[in-house]
Amino acid sequence: MNRRTELLRSLKFTLFSASAGLIQIGAFALCNDVIHLPAWLGYLIALVLSVLWNFTLNRRYTFRSAASVPRAMALVALFYLVFTPCTTWLEHWLTDVKLWNDYLVTALNMVLNLVLEFLYDRFVVFRGTIDSRDAK
Repeated sequence: MNRRTELLRSLKFTLFSASAGLIQIGAFALCNDVIHLPAWLGYLIALVLSVLWNFTLNRRYTFRSAASVPRAMALVALFYLVFTPCTTWLEHWLTDVKLWNDYLVTALNMVLNLVLEFLYDRFVVFRGTIDSRDAK
């Protein structure tokens, strides 16, 4: 891959992740400010919604992968099997124990998610299948 292609891929991933971030913040605000769920539970619900959105868009438009959807989803699920409990614990610890602002901690977790998921998707989930739709 050339540098321009990778830069464009990174930009697309960031923009789609930003749209998922809007979904995540909206869902978190609903859970936190309207329903009054604990911050960790609101974070968890919002994360699941944003992950589904982000996976769908990035698989189709960023990585243009024709690979098996169940396989790709299983690999993403493995990522979130580790990421979700770690960041849910971080959300709880920083908001409930250290008394940090709920939205600041959610934003911190979203930045972690953006960076780590891009690297994982690029080098694990879609490795060897990137731009496979173009080959058809």
